[in-house]
Amino acid sequence: MRHRKKGKSLGRKVGPRRALLKGLALSFVLHEKIKTTEAKAKEVKPIIERLITRAKENNLNNYRRIDSYLQSREATKKMLEEIGPKYKDRPGGYCRIVKLGPRRGDMAQMVVLELV
Repeated sequence: MRHRKKGKSLGRKVGPRRALLKGLALSFVLHEKIKTTEAKAKEVKPIIERLITRAKENNLNNYRRIDSYLQSREATKKMLEEIGPKYKDRPGGYCRIVKLGPRRGDMAQMVVLELV
């Protein structure tokens, strides 16, 4: 039974799913835009929004929390110095999902996840 379970499994066990979401979040922070499937984008969007909310205030605790998730010093630095201050006055909704259409191979709905 799935009582009180959050999120989709994306056809993976817990470890590979966490690694996938961390990798997507890291790519998003570095490139500010990623092309992926709709299901993956919907799963990673809340994670990225939480990281951006945390990055709005540059202090040691937030640096450590963001760095522990992204595990990349340059991505953490970019979050705290560029992305966070950019959305200082915005209360939320930093990401946008734009649908592109189905992928040719398996007809999976493709989207672009980008910053607003």
